[in-house]
Amino acid sequence: MEPWKTAFQRGLVGGITSSLLSTAVLAAFGKREAGSAYAPTNAVSHWLWGDRAADHHELSARYTLPGYLIHHGSATFWSVIFERLCGEVLDRKNPALTLGVGTAASAVACFVDYQLTPDRLKPGYEKHLSPPALAVVYGAFGVGLALGAMLCRRG
Repeated sequence: MEPWKTAFQRGLVGGITSSLLSTAVLAAFGKREAGSAYAPTNAVSHWLWGDRAADHHELSARYTLPGYLIHHGSATFWSVIFERLCGEVLDRKNPALTLGVGTAASAVACFVDYQLTPDRLKPGYEKHLSPPALAVVYGAFGVGLALGAMLCRRG
């Protein structure tokens, strides 16, 4: 297992890549399924603002910014755990293996988000997106984890 310091440093990179990639997919599916690229990210801020956040469909400092920051924090948390538990596998620098492990980590995050987490702390974007769209979002998240791991190990 990676030491916590290394996992944290690498996890910051993976947090960025997984957060940005999954947010882009959230926006694309939000536009397609909810008529708003911002609605899924706004919904994440229901942690702070309750159901009003999910009902807001425009870009907003009140809903979009905290929604993104919460999403980014969560992505970074999962990326640090991913690096801590899977670092030795990721150190092999095998892209297919890294992508597989990233996808598996994303599946674990999805399970935790929707099976173990109380409703008040669930992501919120499920209020705007279909299950197939959520699968693509979590797939993008897994690719982002893998991309971050590969970026940390290039060279």
